[in-house]
Amino acid sequence: MTSNAKHPSILAGLIGAGIQASRTPSLHEREGDAQGMRYLYRIIDLDALGLDTTALPELVTGAQRSGFTGLNITFPCKQAVIPLLDALSDEARCIGAVNTVVFRDGQRIGHNTDCSGFAEGFRRGLGDVERGCVVQMGAGGAGAAVAHGLLSEGVGQLRIFDVESERAQSLVDNLNAHFGAGRARVGHDLPAAMAQADGLVNTTPVGMAKLPGTPLPPELLRAEQWVVEIIYFPLETELLAFARRLGCRTLDGSAMAVFQAVKAFELFTGQTADVGRMQTAFRSLDA
Repeated sequence: MTSNAKHPSILAGLIGAGIQASRTPSLHEREGDAQGMRYLYRIIDLDALGLDTTALPELVTGAQRSGFTGLNITFPCKQAVIPLLDALSDEARCIGAVNTVVFRDGQRIGHNTDCSGFAEGFRRGLGDVERGCVVQMGAGGAGAAVAHGLLSEGVGQLRIFDVESERAQSLVDNLNAHFGAGRARVGHDLPAAMAQADGLVNTTPVGMAKLPGTPLPPELLRAEQWVVEIIYFPLETELLAFARRLGCRTLDGSAMAVFQAVKAFELFTGQTADVGRMQTAFRSLDA
């Protein structure tokens, strides 16, 4: 199979924990079907297999040897996968996280479609919002991609809160090296930061079906703020539900989910994806 074949045959997979409800397989397979491809997409769920990230080397090697075209990588593996790869795209190297691995000519090439996918969704959904100061919850693999996306979309100052202070500092150092000193700061006083913030972005897993709750006390929100969520199962997290009742403008996790999938599909297949068709497919799947 070559990536420029008229009707390529694709075998892809998703590695992560607690991903049985992922819509990614259906998004890829439906778009492949619409383009006349034989497209199979498999879930490799660490939780279901009773494994953790220490199994990642074996799983990646197994997929490569089994003829997979590539893999999507999600929580908690987006940074752990990097030492297993032969090369990184410029974006993945800059961000320090990988969510797409392409197997080509015996090589494992890591990409990051989360950053551009988030930025595209943000532009379309909240393109006109104030963005002088933004609070981001989470500094993991997804958080790194989102933070790069936010600063590339003109956020003046990003304050990053994470339960692991060293991880937050590492991300802040990376961001300031790429975007200029002072653009990002480690957050310490959440109420004070929220009092000054134009918007809030949650990149933590808090709010997922398997980890209910909110990443911060929701009473810190104000109606004039905007709130972005990257979780899409459920689409309306507790945080978004509270924000909407308050009157905040919101953007749910479907935006990033669809646009990162569009770009991953194109990396796997070498073909252009139909964005509108993939958005329709996402909406048609049961919440």
